[in-house]
Amino acid sequence: MSNFGKRLICLLLSAGFLSLPGLPAQKPTSADIDREIEAIRADLINIRRFIHMNPRLPGDEDEIVKLVSGRLQSLGLEVLNSQGRPGIVGLLRGNLPGSWIAMRAGLRADPIQETVDVPFKSLNPGIMHASGCDIEMTIALGTAIILSAFRDQIGGGVKFIFQPGAHDGASGAELMIADGALDDPPVAAVFGLGLSTDVLGHAYLAPGPFLAASDSFHVQVRGRTSADSSARGGDAVALAAHIITALQTLVDRQTGASDPAQISIGRIEGGNRPDTVADQVSFDGVLRTLSEANRTRLPQAMETLARGMAQSLGGDAVFTFEPGIPIVYNHPDLLALMRPAFDDALGEKKLVEIKPQMSSDDFGRYAQRVPSLYFWLGSRNPRLGPAASLRSPAFNPDERTITVGIKLMVHLLLDCLDKQGRTAYSTR
Repeated sequence: MSNFGKRLICLLLSAGFLSLPGLPAQKPTSADIDREIEAIRADLINIRRFIHMNPRLPGDEDEIVKLVSGRLQSLGLEVLNSQGRPGIVGLLRGNLPGSWIAMRAGLRADPIQETVDVPFKSLNPGIMHASGCDIEMTIALGTAIILSAFRDQIGGGVKFIFQPGAHDGASGAELMIADGALDDPPVAAVFGLGLSTDVLGHAYLAPGPFLAASDSFHVQVRGRTSADSSARGGDAVALAAHIITALQTLVDRQTGASDPAQISIGRIEGGNRPDTVADQVSFDGVLRTLSEANRTRLPQAMETLARGMAQSLGGDAVFTFEPGIPIVYNHPDLLALMRPAFDDALGEKKLVEIKPQMSSDDFGRYAQRVPSLYFWLGSRNPRLGPAASLRSPAFNPDERTITVGIKLMVHLLLDCLDKQGRTAYSTR
C-alpha cells in the first residue's frame, strides 16, 4: 500500500469515515431523491421568494430565524438557538447509529438597493439578497426536508447550521462555533456552498486552499501642520501616497503566481483645509492571502516598509494589523472521497476544478476545526448570456439552482454518512 493510501485510511478512521462491523443502511437511490425533490419543488420556490422579499441585515435576522426554525421543527428536528443573537442549529437524527456531519448556510442580506423588476422584489428599501443567501437557505431547508424522509435509512445525523452575518466584530461562523455548533455531538465533517454566476448545473472548487484569508490593516501617517508644502516630512498626504504605492509594489514583488496575495485600500482620510498641509492621514485596507506563510510574513514586511518610508521622509507611521477570516481549505482526501457523489448528482465532468480565488468566506472557520468541503454552485442559465455579478443590484440567479443544490447536497451528505458507517458517536 502506498504512503498516501495509509495516510488516507488513518484520516478516515480518525474522522469516522470507515465502517465498523455491522450492516450499513441501504442508501436511497437517485430516483428516490429526485422524486422527493420534485414533490416539494413548488413549495421551495415559494420559500425562496418569501425570504428574498424580506431580507435582513446582520444582527436583524430574527424574523428569518423564526421562519427557518419553524420549518425545521415541523420536520421533527431539534432546534438549538444561538445565545442572545440570530443563528440556529437544526439536528436531524437518523434512526440508525453513526457519526455526525454538518451543513452551513448563511442568513444575511446585503445593503444594496435591488434593481431587478421581479414579482418577489425586496420589500425592504436598500436591502436585498445580492449574495445568494436566500438560495443557500432554501437549499439547506430543502435538504433537511429530503433527508427527513429518509430518516429510517440514515446512520448518524446531520447538523444544519444557519449562521448570522458578522456581529460585534465577530464573523457569523465564529459566533456559531463559540456557541458549540460543532460540538455535542461533535461533527466529523462540514459542507458548505456559495453561488457563482457560472453555468447552472456545474459545481466549482479548488482542492486545498480555495478562498483567501481576508485580514484588515490600518495605517496612521503623521507629518507636520504647515502652510508650506515644501517642508520636509510635513505633508502627510504625500507620505501616505508614497506608502500606499510602495505597499502595492511590496506585495506584488514578494508573491508569485503559485502563491499570490492581494492588497486593497478601501478608505483614506486626512486634512482639514485645501490650503493647509495635513499633519495626519489614515488609511485602511485588506490583505488577502492563500497561504499561512504569506499571511504571517507579509504584515511584518508591510509594517517595516510603512514605518521606514515615513521616517526616511521626515514623518512617522503606525501600522495596525487585525486578523480576520482564515483561508477556506478543502481537505483533499475528503474531496477525493466525495467525488462520486458529485458525479451521481450532477453527471460526469460537472465538477470543475478552478484556481484558488481571492474572494473570502468565513466558512474557513469551520475548515480550521474539522475536515471540510466548500464549493460554488453555478446559477446562470447559459442560454441567457452574461449574468449580473454577485453583490450587484441586478443579481438574479436562476431558481433551478435550488433543486440542483438540494440534489447535490443530499447526495454528498448521504454518501458521507454511508462512508462513516457505525462509529463511536451515537445519534441518541
